[in-house]
Amino acid sequence: MDSNDIQKRLEFTLEASERAEAIVMKYFLDSNLQVQLKGDSSPVTVADRGAEEFLRGKIAQEFPDDAILGEEFGEQPGTSGYRWILDPIDGTKSFIHGVPLFGMLIGLQYEETCVAGICRIPALKEVVYARRGGGAWWQRGDGSPVRAQVSSQDSMEKSLFLFTAVEGFQDIDRMDALEKFSTASALSRSWGDCYGHILVATGRADYMVDPLLAEWDAAALIPIVEEAGGVFMTWSGESTATGGNGISTTPALRDEILKICNG
Repeated sequence: MDSNDIQKRLEFTLEASERAEAIVMKYFLDSNLQVQLKGDSSPVTVADRGAEEFLRGKIAQEFPDDAILGEEFGEQPGTSGYRWILDPIDGTKSFIHGVPLFGMLIGLQYEETCVAGICRIPALKEVVYARRGGGAWWQRGDGSPVRAQVSSQDSMEKSLFLFTAVEGFQDIDRMDALEKFSTASALSRSWGDCYGHILVATGRADYMVDPLLAEWDAAALIPIVEEAGGVFMTWSGESTATGGNGISTTPALRDEILKICNG
C-alpha cells in the first residue's frame, strides 16, 4: 500500500465529489422530484442515480483498474487492489423531505482495509475527509480545512447520544437498548444517517449508534472517525464495514456502550 497512491485518490475524490454534489443539489427541494421504491422498499431518486453514475464514470476514467461498489449500481470488479465504495445520498428520506441532514459517502479500500473516506453534507456545505496516517479534516464552505477531532467526553451521563430512527431498533428487537442509551445520556437526538457520525468525528456529539448499517454506509466513516481520534465499531466491538451495524464514539465511552449493546 502506497500512501502517495491513496493521497492521489483522496485529492481526486474531493474534486469529483464536489461536482457530484452539484448534481444532487440540483434536485434538492424540487417539488417535481420523482421518488421510486427499490426492491427493499427504500426510496431512490434521479439524484442518487445521477450522482453515482457520474462518480463511477470519473473513477473508471482516472483509475480504470480499481473496483467499485455502489448502492445503486452494484459491484464492478478490479485488479489494482483498490476498491471504491459509494453511497451518493446517505439519508435519501431526509433528502426527499427537504431536510438538509443527508450526505454523500465515498470510501476507499486497499486489500479490504478501509484506507480513506470522504463525507460531504451538500446542503450545509460541509465536508469531512481522512486517510490513514494523514489525519481527519473538516472544511465548512470556502473556509480552510481544520483538524477534525472527537470530543474528550468520558461521562455517559454528560454525553450527547445520536441515532437515526426508532424503527432501526424495532427491526432488530432492541428497543431496550435505545431506552438505555437515552436514559443514560444527557441528551438524545435523532440527527441520523452519516451526519450523526460526522458530528461525532468533529466533536459536536459524543456517540452515535446505528442498529442497521450497510457496507456503503460504513466504509467511508471508519477512517474518518478513527483518524479523528475516535472509535468506529460494530455492536460486537469490531472495526469493520460489513458488520451490519455501526457505532461512532469517543474512546472513553466505548466499553459502556458495548455493555448496553450486549446486555
